[in-house]
Amino acid sequence: MRNNKKKLIVLSSPSGGGKTTVARFLLNKLPQLKFSISATTRQIREGEVNGRDYFYLSESEFMQLVNSDGLVEWEEIYGNYYGTLRSEVENALSTGLTLLFDIDVKGAMSLRKAYPEDTLLIFLSPPRIDTIIERLKSRKTETPEQIQKRIERMNMEMKHMDRFDHIIINDILDKTLSAAEVIVERNVSE
Repeated sequence: MRNNKKKLIVLSSPSGGGKTTVARFLLNKLPQLKFSISATTRQIREGEVNGRDYFYLSESEFMQLVNSDGLVEWEEIYGNYYGTLRSEVENALSTGLTLLFDIDVKGAMSLRKAYPEDTLLIFLSPPRIDTIIERLKSRKTETPEQIQKRIERMNMEMKHMDRFDHIIINDILDKTLSAAEVIVERNVSE
């Protein structure tokens, strides 16, 4: 009899939608989760650590993985490449680990397509567009032009939220964290 528990749990939202905050909370609350570290070609930000936040790769290293089918999903976003290493997913599935992903909407759809029986998708929806815009500005990690590109992409991503297993309106942080914990804990508990 197949276990109904999903081993690939995906948090997705538009940029600035709270994925990273919710992921960190869940990883602290539920030690049975392991964070899926994505690969990227973007520059490392202050406070980030290679191998903990991302696997930081050169563009040529990233393209070698693309060409050798070493990525489950990948995409160019704002001039940088992001992707999920197939080796990380296969290792988790073969050892029974439950991976928690913090990835964009297109990546979530690709992961579900590659592993339909093993993937649980959770969408964090902003209560209002202006909430996301303020979050993006307050991070102070992007230029106004980059923020505008993120807003345009957000509109595309919001159109896909009905394809997710769960939608959480990320309005009040404590409620968002609690809702995510209930969903994930129900999935990982025996």
